[in-house]
Amino acid sequence: MSAHDHAYEQDTRRQWLTLGAMCFALFMIMIDNTIVNVALPAIQRQLHAGPSNLEWTVNAYVLAFASLILFGGKLGDRFGRKRMFIVGLVLFTLFSAACALAQTDNQLIIARALQGTGAALMNPLSLSIIVSAFPRQMVATAIGIWAGVSGLGLAVGPVLGGFLVEHSGWAAVFWVNVPIGVIATAVCLWAVVESSDPSTTTLDVPGTILITAGLFALTWGLVKTNEHAWLSAYTLSFLGGAAVLLAGWLVWELRTDQPMVPLSFFRKRVFTAANVVAILVGFSLFGSIYFVTLFFQNIQHYSAIEAGVRSLPMTLMILFVAPIAGKLNARFGSRAPMTVGMVLASIGLVGLAQLEVTSSYNAIWPFYVLLGAGLATTMPAMSNAAMGAVDPRKSGVASGVLNSARQVGGAMGIAVLGSVAAHNANNTWQTKISALPADSHAKAEQLTQLVLGGQTALVQQLSGSSQAAAAAGVSFVDGLTSAMWIAGGLTIAAALVSFIGLRGMKPAPRHDGPPVAVEL
Repeated sequence: MSAHDHAYEQDTRRQWLTLGAMCFALFMIMIDNTIVNVALPAIQRQLHAGPSNLEWTVNAYVLAFASLILFGGKLGDRFGRKRMFIVGLVLFTLFSAACALAQTDNQLIIARALQGTGAALMNPLSLSIIVSAFPRQMVATAIGIWAGVSGLGLAVGPVLGGFLVEHSGWAAVFWVNVPIGVIATAVCLWAVVESSDPSTTTLDVPGTILITAGLFALTWGLVKTNEHAWLSAYTLSFLGGAAVLLAGWLVWELRTDQPMVPLSFFRKRVFTAANVVAILVGFSLFGSIYFVTLFFQNIQHYSAIEAGVRSLPMTLMILFVAPIAGKLNARFGSRAPMTVGMVLASIGLVGLAQLEVTSSYNAIWPFYVLLGAGLATTMPAMSNAAMGAVDPRKSGVASGVLNSARQVGGAMGIAVLGSVAAHNANNTWQTKISALPADSHAKAEQLTQLVLGGQTALVQQLSGSSQAAAAAGVSFVDGLTSAMWIAGGLTIAAALVSFIGLRGMKPAPRHDGPPVAVEL
């Protein structure tokens, strides 16, 4: 073997090991998104967490993640993507252990927030490291595999979480991250080649403060809408503050020589379209999946493990379709996969909008398959389109923008679709209980919050009325289906944005022979 062939083989090995390390890290983040939800009841019992603090075990992580994700991408561009990715990986691993060791709910909340800071570094930099490691014609395939692993994390999370909580306790859902983090760190240290943006010589401190504070205020305002009305002074003050901060950030970015996010990104139609689709995907899919999980456990009374197993048709489709979609994207470009993917997701959501309390699983899983196929077809193409539209040297912050769009979209989806579902469920509930006897009506009137969460068993226990429990189930499903119709409309809008916004986009040129060297 010649020296040239040996070098080529070694470069190829490093590329695939790099992809493996990024997939390990993404798997850890994705599994954390779903595995913790399964453990919440056990955490509530053992740490004596009140409803508000229990909610913060989720929100603390989401707030840190969504607020810092842009900053994480920028740090990688400035100080080295490998270096900052490993910092994020170590933080995530250490604070996963801290979560497992927490003795009080407040300790757990603090550890979850710090865990979110690690995820904010890892998530955008994993994508930018892949873009730097692979030649342009192989990026789409690599992103497809990377996206498929995210599906595996989502698929395994509920099932693994249910098993661990049942057999080892809630702390095990955090301990599982530690060996994964150690392996990923070791592979990163050996295989990943450092890359950065040499044109970034300073950090935009005012821009960083403004965008981080703006995203924090926006995410906080959205996640608190389940406690405060949309038009309350509390909600409006945070959303208004977010608008002021983000407007101030835009003004500052236009004036500074080295902005945190080059606004020229958004003059590229393809980049803007990909980010709009990311917001719509987060809004429609993350929000709607949340309700189906409640439907399985609270309306159809499946256990956590049983509900997790029943979500597999969607998440396994992501696992199997995403790598194939990456290859199709490399061959045909991003426009067709994104458009078709969003149409498939729309059909899945509209199908789920037909659910009833007594719907069999056979009326659900085909639409879960379509949802999974649609998401798996869209996500690699969306990532490839956004990253291909910008200078590879800016890939860290570009990835941060894309991931931030998806996270904020997800927070908006849960808040807005949750409000719509709650409003319609409450209207149906009030109509249903008006027909009950006066004594039952008075008891049922006090159980509205349980109805909005679909907790029919508790409604029956506290009201002593099977009629009230049946009415609660119908009311919750009415709210769920209204949210599904809106989500389906948004994914159709995403299909139109993809079809129009990505017109004229060509697939990456294909080359034979050794990969093209990446300039670092």
